[in-house]
Amino acid sequence: MFTKHLSRLLSIPVSAFRRFFFLLLLISFSSSAQAAVSIVDDLGNELTLKSPAKRIVALYGSFNEILCAMALGDRLVARTAADHYPEQITALPSIGTHMRPNPELIVAMKPDLVLQMAGRSKAASALEPLRTRGIPCAMFKVASFEEMFSMIRRLGILTGKPEAAQKLVDSMNKRLNAVSERCVRSSSESVPSVFFEIRYPNLLAAGQGSIVNDIIRHAGGINCVDNHKKIVRLGEEELMRLNPQNYVYQTGRMNPSPVRPDERSHFRFLDAVRNKKILNVDESVFSRPGPRNVEAVEILADFLLNQKEK
Repeated sequence: MFTKHLSRLLSIPVSAFRRFFFLLLLISFSSSAQAAVSIVDDLGNELTLKSPAKRIVALYGSFNEILCAMALGDRLVARTAADHYPEQITALPSIGTHMRPNPELIVAMKPDLVLQMAGRSKAASALEPLRTRGIPCAMFKVASFEEMFSMIRRLGILTGKPEAAQKLVDSMNKRLNAVSERCVRSSSESVPSVFFEIRYPNLLAAGQGSIVNDIIRHAGGINCVDNHKKIVRLGEEELMRLNPQNYVYQTGRMNPSPVRPDERSHFRFLDAVRNKKILNVDESVFSRPGPRNVEAVEILADFLLNQKEK
């Protein structure tokens, strides 16, 4: 019996075997490409997609940067009015703002995934009209590099590109480790205190619950604002009491035209001002969670190390 079946198999042309196995491979690939993917977002919501997301709307700029860094920028189908980076997203249609996106415009884009960053309550409520229309939505909260890496890995799962996500995480970690080694080699007994100005006047500072706090830590400094909140409102009397050794202030949407701290007459008593330890930085690099936060660590570490050497 075995000999009979073997002779029949041997009589089949080689070309037919090739077509058969090619068909099997094609079916296998197609099946894996359409496999369901699932994560739990940072609000504890389980999200399952029937297949990896191919049409994505990001309601916060971080996701654009991350997906483009993963070579997945072609999956973005819209942007918010405030987002113009990376440059490749500028040609995409605008669907409103981070807090007030236009549900009708988003639905018209036929997304299979909408991404949002947690923050104020309006950020979560912006997703409600989308969820009621059956659009899958995920929300993330990032206040540290570890939380960012977790988010990136989950985006890798949702897009069916876990390897690309891990590659991005590894490249960021490599640069962070290089900064850490420099800080260890140049370490002294005291850790330099840093004050990070988000906005002035009506002074707002970065607290312990912000990505800025982790940037300061990785750069070898310590955030002198000891408050668990992301953004902390401070009186100038409290700033004088904190008397930071280094003063960092950002320029961007939150602080569009800041006056230099050393040009504010009532700041002249701060050690940072008297010793000219002042640094102006780009808000989108420091305050927006994303791949460029590693650049922020490198910039701040260079500044702090140079101050030690003076």
